[in-house]
Amino acid sequence: MTSTETTLSTQPDGVRPDSASPVPGDRRRWFALAIVMTAAFMDLVDVTIVNIAIPSIQRDAGASVSQIQWITAGYALAFAAGLVTGGRLGDIHGRKRVFLLGIGGFTVASALCGLAANPEMLVASRILQGGMAALMVPQVLSIVHATFPAHERGKVFGLFGAIVGLGAVSGPLLGALLTEWNLFGLEWRPIFLINLPVGIAGLVLGSRFITESKAPKALRLDLVGVALVVAGLLMLLYPLTQGRELGWPLWGYVTMGGAVVVFGALVAYERRKTARDGSPLIELSLFRVKSFAAGIAVQTVFGVGLGIFFLVWTLYMQIGLGWTALRAGLTGVPFSIAVSTAAGLSVQKLVPRFGRKVLQAGALTMAAGVLLYIWESERYGLGIASWQMALPLVVMGVGMGLIVAPLTDAVLSEVPREHAGSASGLINTVQQMGNALGLGLVSVVFYGVIGDRLPPTEVGPAFVDAFQHALGWVAAVMAVIFLLMFALPKRPAQHVEGSAEPEPTATVTVTAEKAPELVS
Repeated sequence: MTSTETTLSTQPDGVRPDSASPVPGDRRRWFALAIVMTAAFMDLVDVTIVNIAIPSIQRDAGASVSQIQWITAGYALAFAAGLVTGGRLGDIHGRKRVFLLGIGGFTVASALCGLAANPEMLVASRILQGGMAALMVPQVLSIVHATFPAHERGKVFGLFGAIVGLGAVSGPLLGALLTEWNLFGLEWRPIFLINLPVGIAGLVLGSRFITESKAPKALRLDLVGVALVVAGLLMLLYPLTQGRELGWPLWGYVTMGGAVVVFGALVAYERRKTARDGSPLIELSLFRVKSFAAGIAVQTVFGVGLGIFFLVWTLYMQIGLGWTALRAGLTGVPFSIAVSTAAGLSVQKLVPRFGRKVLQAGALTMAAGVLLYIWESERYGLGIASWQMALPLVVMGVGMGLIVAPLTDAVLSEVPREHAGSASGLINTVQQMGNALGLGLVSVVFYGVIGDRLPPTEVGPAFVDAFQHALGWVAAVMAVIFLLMFALPKRPAQHVEGSAEPEPTATVTVTAEKAPELVS
C-alpha cells in the first residue's frame, strides 16, 4: 500500500538539504530529537556503566590490567578513529540512513559483549561497539544542526546537556545495580544486554520519525583520508595504552613520533583533495572559524582530563577503598545531579548573559573541586566516607556542567550547515581521542606510581596515593583549559542580539501517514 504524498516543495527522494529549514509546526522534529537523544544517552550510559563494572569484569572474566584498559580504551579508540568517517558518511548517504545503521550495529555489538566467552572476545566486541557508535553518534548533532534553526539550538543543546547529566547519573547506578543483582547468574553481562531493547526501539521509531537530510552537493568518501586518520590514531594511542605492560619499548616512542608525521601528511593530502574535487574527509576550512578551532582544542584537552578521572576514580573506590559497586555508584549521584543541573542552566540562562565567562568559570570550579578532593583523600585516607566525598563531587559536577553543554554550542555556532556532519564528527573525534589519551595516560599517572606485586595490606594506601597523583594531573588539565578558553568567542553566534538567521522557504517532502498534522 503506497502512502499519499503531500509535497511542500519539490525535492528528489524526500530528502531535505541542509539549506532548508524545518517546516513550521512540524512536531516530528521533536520526536526525532527524542530518538537521537536516546541514542546519545545509550552511548554515554554504555561508557559509564562499564567503568563501574570494571572490577567485576576483572574478577569474573580473569582479565589482565592491560585487557581492562583495552575494554575501555578499545571502545574509545574505535570511536575516535571512525567518527570523522561516520560524520562524512552521513553527509553523503543521509544522516537518517547512517544513524539507523549505527544504532542497529551498536545493538548487535552490545549483544556480542554480553555473550563474550573470554576477555579477548569482550575487547574485540567493544572495539566493534565503538565503531558502530562512530556511525551513530555524529548523526545526533548533525540531525539537530540540520533540523533546528539557530534560535532554537540553544534550547536543544541545553536538553543535550541535561541528557549528558542524566546519562552520567544512570550509568554508574545501572552498572552498580546490575552487577550487584547478578541477574540469572550473569554477573556483569546485563550491563551490555540492557542496550538491546533500547536499541531496537530506537531503530523502529527512528525509521518512522526522523526526516532524512544530507549535504546539498554530491560528495564522495575520502578513503585515503580515512586510512590516514585510522593509522595516525592507532600509532599514537596503541603505544600509550600498551606501553607500561611492555616496559615502554623504543618502538613505542618511534611509533608515537611517526603519528605526528602521518597527521602532517593527512593535512597536506586533505588540502590537495579539497582543491581537486571539493570532497575531503576533513573540512580544513572549518579551522578558519575561530570558535571551531578554539573549541576543538578545548574538547581535546577536556577529554584527556575526563579519561583519567573516571577510570582512576572507579579503581580508587572499589579496589583502593574496597567498596562495593553499588556503594561506588551511589557515591557518584551528587556529581551527576550537579552536572545535569548546571548543564541545563548554563545554556538556558547563563551563557546568553555572560558568554565565554561561564565556560571559564566552569574550568576553575572543576579545578577547585579536584583540589578539594585531593585534600579530603589525603586527610581521611582509607577511612573516607561517601558523604565526605559529596562536596568535592558537587563542586566538580557544577564545573563540568558549566562546560559540557555550552562548549558544544560554541563550537558549532558558526559552522555552515553543509559541513554539519564533518564538524560534529570532528568534535566527537577529538573528545574521544582525548579520552583515549587520558585512558592511556592512566598507565603513567596512576599505575606508574603503584608498585608491582603489592602485599594486600599495601594495596589500599598505594591506590589512595596514586589517586591523589592522578587528580593532580586533572587539576593541571583544567588550568590549561581555562587558558585555552580565552580563544573562544566572547559569545556564541546565536546568542548575539539580532543574529537570528533568516528562515528560507521550507523544502521538504513528507508522507501523509507519517505526518498527518501537516496534511490537515
